[in-house]
Amino acid sequence: MDYQDYSRCLAEFLEIEPEVGETIAMDGKVLKGSYLREDDNLHCQPHPAIMLASAYIVERGLTLPAYEVERQTNEITALPDFIEQLALKGVVFAFDTINTQKNLSADCG
Repeated sequence: MDYQDYSRCLAEFLEIEPEVGETIAMDGKVLKGSYLREDDNLHCQPHPAIMLASAYIVERGLTLPAYEVERQTNEITALPDFIEQLALKGVVFAFDTINTQKNLSADCG
């Protein structure tokens, strides 16, 4: 299952879009139990855990489509692309402290 396509379709169906002036809280999380060790299943290749960056419209309590973080990277490098996808004039983004690094701010303009 492609998580991004599923999330996008669900959000479109429910007509979830951020509006000007709303706050979008963003955070990255590793999905517990999403990894596969070599001895878990003899029929599947081992793989690392799935990491998603999520966005939440604070004022309405709605979750926007999740953004899957590439395996060789992390939340810090993934968020600029995610922000670019959500960028609207007048939307406020809120992050935890890991995403307030100097280089991240420069990349986001």
